[in-house]
Amino acid sequence: MITLYHAPQSRSSRIIWLLEELGATYTIHPVSIFRPMTGDGHPDPANPHPDQRVPAIEHDDGLITESVGIALYLGDALPGAGLAPAVGSAWRGAYCTWLAWYACEMEPAMFAAMAGALAASPAKQRDYDAVVRRLETALSHRDYVLSDGFSIADLLIASALNFGRKAFPASALIDDYVARCHARPAAVRARALDDAAGLQHYREAMA
Repeated sequence: MITLYHAPQSRSSRIIWLLEELGATYTIHPVSIFRPMTGDGHPDPANPHPDQRVPAIEHDDGLITESVGIALYLGDALPGAGLAPAVGSAWRGAYCTWLAWYACEMEPAMFAAMAGALAASPAKQRDYDAVVRRLETALSHRDYVLSDGFSIADLLIASALNFGRKAFPASALIDDYVARCHARPAAVRARALDDAAGLQHYREAMA
């Protein structure tokens, strides 16, 4: 059994999507977090994440945190869904590259754009332009970032794009990609579960 420590409408929402894609057996443990963009919320002593953030999962007596760490772990622990190329496969290197690109290149560029930091920093503008160019180049000749179909890398990238779409320029390629990923049945189920988890947490807080 996997336990997901989850704050509704946060980075852990995409882990519900991931668990649904993988067909995992799991429970959701709602927790409160501090949300720096709004100043709302507070750390929850029930959250085992060492920084009191989400996502965090517990599995087989182990604690795994951070979206990319959880994605790598679960993709390998639950290979049946075929969303993470196995070690030694032809697509493993490209898969790991896209996961690292997401964390090290895309997210920093997205948040720099959202913070209005590009105009004052030519280096950040170059990094941002490179992110847009790389993503659009990949999507110009395939539906997903890996040629062999939807993977966990797409789940992370599309979830971030859905959150920060205004940080990127108008692009039919990006819009179609986000819509394609979020139309997957597992993504639809995850959105419903995210709402249910939010209601449960609200009821517990008000009790």
